[in-house]
Amino acid sequence: MKENHDKLQKAIDRQTRRIRQASEDEKTLLSQTTYLGTLGLLLVLPILLGAYLGQWLDSRAEGYSFVWTLSLLLLGGLLGLINVYFFIQRRE
Repeated sequence: MKENHDKLQKAIDRQTRRIRQASEDEKTLLSQTTYLGTLGLLLVLPILLGAYLGQWLDSRAEGYSFVWTLSLLLLGGLLGLINVYFFIQRRE
């Protein structure tokens, strides 16, 4: 009888620990929103900086030019995607 009681107590303790751990690991709306906002910034900022720097370089050139803007815009997009990839990998 005592053996069954010990097994039952161990099972209850194990389940209690699992429930507590699950509730602690539960993601809140605020943490998920912060995470998505961070991902957005990591993607968008390099694109905007590339576009701004490219536009500035193109304005310094003679005549109508968009080569720097387009090139740095694409480079910013690539760097933004790499940022997001490494951020997600580090988080998991």
